[in-house]
Amino acid sequence: MTNASWHARISCGRETGAGFLVTDRHVLTCAHVVARSRTDAVGISFAQGERDIPAQVVAHGGWDGRETDPGDVAVLELDRPVPLKPAEFATPSDAYGDPPRRLLAYGFPKRFDEGTLAEYRATADQLIAGQWVQLEAWAAHGQPLVPGFSGAAVTLADTGRVVGMVSAAARSPEIRNGRMLPAHVMARYWPRLGELIPTPEYGRGDKERLRQLIEAVAERGGARCGPERLYQDAVGPLGPPLPSHGFASLWDAAWYLLSEVPDSEAAARFAARLADFVEDTPTRGALRSWPRPRRTPEPPKPRTTAPGWSPILVEIAPSGCGEGQFLVEVSAYNGRHRRVVGSRPLPVDGVRPYVLERIDEAYHELEPGARELIAFVLPRRWLNADVAHWKRSADDDSPLGSFAPLVVMDLERRRSGGLQHKLLQKWRRLDAEPAARLHRIDCAAVGQDPVKLTIGLRRGADMVGFGAPPRADGTRRLFQASLNAAVPVMLWPRTGCRGEHRGGTHGDCTGAVFLDHLAEHLAGLPPGELPFHIHELRETAYASDAPEPHWAHDLALLWEDPRCLPDPVGYLHNPVG
Repeated sequence: MTNASWHARISCGRETGAGFLVTDRHVLTCAHVVARSRTDAVGISFAQGERDIPAQVVAHGGWDGRETDPGDVAVLELDRPVPLKPAEFATPSDAYGDPPRRLLAYGFPKRFDEGTLAEYRATADQLIAGQWVQLEAWAAHGQPLVPGFSGAAVTLADTGRVVGMVSAAARSPEIRNGRMLPAHVMARYWPRLGELIPTPEYGRGDKERLRQLIEAVAERGGARCGPERLYQDAVGPLGPPLPSHGFASLWDAAWYLLSEVPDSEAAARFAARLADFVEDTPTRGALRSWPRPRRTPEPPKPRTTAPGWSPILVEIAPSGCGEGQFLVEVSAYNGRHRRVVGSRPLPVDGVRPYVLERIDEAYHELEPGARELIAFVLPRRWLNADVAHWKRSADDDSPLGSFAPLVVMDLERRRSGGLQHKLLQKWRRLDAEPAARLHRIDCAAVGQDPVKLTIGLRRGADMVGFGAPPRADGTRRLFQASLNAAVPVMLWPRTGCRGEHRGGTHGDCTGAVFLDHLAEHLAGLPPGELPFHIHELRETAYASDAPEPHWAHDLALLWEDPRCLPDPVGYLHNPVG
């Protein structure tokens, strides 16, 4: 059933090899067959058709000259289309079976200018060095794989569909084995080939849109992308590990997801991250028809796990491009999976409008019954920022903190493995305790030794309440000491007392009054539910008609439970920007 019309004989200088037509203008072969294409002309003749058609190498797998080097693939573009039907590909797994499948290779060894067939089979589906499959002769006699077969298509004898390409032939007719580059390995090096190879879960249009996304990412600085990190983000912590060969490009990682990872939702998450990176371009809309990740209901949780929050995470970090320049990333969590809604470097005056727009967009990623939690991860000097008072949108002047539970977290602490570990230990103990312990830091404590405070809080405090904002030097040092103690909950007034009372708690000290109200309000409340209770308190304060501001009108809450926001290391570097 093999149609020989698309088999090609390739000449380049003194080298002769094989190839096969995959579009009306493109032929695949081994890179070593056309290694001298920069100095010698490449000519292509088809087994049943036209002869000596000039061609140019337009894509290369990176092979650098040694037999064991990977990427021994070259794509040749003919100087004009040919009226031949291109080769068709089989599903990658079709090359293997029990009993073994009979495979054919059509090559052009010496004295066989018209071509000849060799019968082989795949030893196993195991890849050698992440690249090759071993071929062994179908029978003890017949045509061996010798020079002139390099680049030949390996086809199924019964259907004529391509499963790979001969990449190494024996130097002697007595050696009756060789190597094949499977089609799905070749597709790592030329994305358009991936569209031609059948994949059970994805249509050709899905793969074409993913290729277009990758091209759009490359136009916007794709050299900075990290395919390994993006892959791990797509498969999640329990997904397949990175392959031993690693990934040479974003397409390499994408094709591995398409062809070798059974979870189709992982490819959708990968595509979604790319679409986030190229937002405001027509490419973003290409995902509308892509299968969205299905929401898997979370199993019932024991008491020792985190409360069922669905966080919207806003991370604002210095971009390293100068003072006043920040990298802003907004994500939505559903279970263990995180979808980045937007990520962009911005000047300081562009942060607020961008964040508010992306928060609103992030709600599309949450289940209707999800308990939303807006969490700002901020540089330490921004922790007293008025994010809870930001107007929710251009059409809604109400404070963001009245719209949903809102907390802040410290960027440095979020990136510290040691402090994250200590926080997890604190929460495990808190889950088993009937009540949390509040440590008050009022004006009288401003002169306390920060190191001693850190050590003491590690041993004996679950929550810290400050009577003054972390602005004055003394309060700021104690604030940092509390962060270093891995205290899960910290509360303070953003404005008011400046921490200037040194003689103890005074009746006219607004900080002392604040701490009294705070202790009364927190009594008996579970720390894991504090974002909800503080949200209710803020709503009461914002709606108050009293002549004096409510004691909690400017309350700030730092609350961090790493179990709600897994894998903090993944935020150190944006995988696509």
